[in-house]
Amino acid sequence: MKELVEAIRREGVGIGTDVVKVDSFLNHRIDVALSTSMGQEIHRYFQNKTVDVILTVEASGIAVALTTAQAFGNIPVVFAKKGDHINVGHDVYTADVYSFTHQKMNTIRVSRKYLPEKSRILIVDDFLANGEAIEGLLSIARQARCEVVGAAVCVEKGFQDGGKRLRAEGLDVLSLSTVQAIEDGKIILSE
Repeated sequence: MKELVEAIRREGVGIGTDVVKVDSFLNHRIDVALSTSMGQEIHRYFQNKTVDVILTVEASGIAVALTTAQAFGNIPVVFAKKGDHINVGHDVYTADVYSFTHQKMNTIRVSRKYLPEKSRILIVDDFLANGEAIEGLLSIARQARCEVVGAAVCVEKGFQDGGKRLRAEGLDVLSLSTVQAIEDGKIILSE
């Protein structure tokens, strides 16, 4: 997606060989116009599929999940919460997910009442690295007896194996941009 690629080139910073810092427009400060365009692009790609629910993980995927839901005609967004929350209750689906960004294991939770059986789910997230978050959301969808129609991410780290593995498993994955490498602080993107 041209607008996203331009934003990454203009404002993105590579840290080491595996951290893509895009917090100035994606996951700390949010460029609402860009987020809206990303949601519209995700909708365009998946428009021939019936989607009942957008599923994401807190917190950075929520903005693009919302704009995607709007593009689909204001369908619900459900986000898996990290950790234990008294207000979520105990009637939940759970999955353990290793966070590449935070370098720790999290248990994510979704209240059973928000994922009705046979719902058609589109997973939306900000990043795809090793695929842990999407795998956790797939597990929750299976527990809920829902169908996942695909997954969309803003930035895929093509040098990590998550995207390749998920596609090999048959998941339709849309990446709005793909980082091939980080060299001397410069982010190298696929064309």
